[in-house]
Amino acid sequence: MLNRSNFLIKENISFLKLSDTYEIFDPQTGEKIGYAKENINIGFKLLRLIINKMLLPTRVDIIDKNETVLFSLKKGVQFFTTKVTITDSADNTVGFFKSKPFSFRSRFHVFDSSEQMVAEVKGDWKGWNFKFIGNNQNEIGTVTKKWAGIGKELFTSADNYMITINDESTNEAKSMLLLAAGLAVDIVYKEKG
Repeated sequence: MLNRSNFLIKENISFLKLSDTYEIFDPQTGEKIGYAKENINIGFKLLRLIINKMLLPTRVDIIDKNETVLFSLKKGVQFFTTKVTITDSADNTVGFFKSKPFSFRSRFHVFDSSEQMVAEVKGDWKGWNFKFIGNNQNEIGTVTKKWAGIGKELFTSADNYMITINDESTNEAKSMLLLAAGLAVDIVYKEKG
């Protein structure tokens, strides 16, 4: 799954949702290639009924179509800045994301395991489209919201979006970080419910 450059992400809709699940598709073929699922204990699920989930810890596992966990996003309790750690299937740190404190625009930085910045993720004023900007200020990827239809857009918080990685020098670790950054846009930094 990590050797691809395009991913279509579809958030599952459910009533009284206490955790999120996202299906991951190959946009060219429509084949389901994996999914991302929040893995949190019941206590934190119940706390979401009274506390904004953005303040609570979470873990999101990215699982391929063979039910193998490829990597995970982990966020602890945070208030002014948000740090998300990315770990591989053996629980080794691949990198992390860190948001800017008190930022009015949607943006965060992507770092590798040696704390070198890989990219800055910048959102537009609507918060629907994001760009991965590399260290030499070139665009190395995008996250673009896809219209899901009037019923879904008006009555749910579920989103569909496309993650594109267009950096030719991407290795598996960098691909993991950029796919995780694209998922984190919605799962960690934007999702309110």
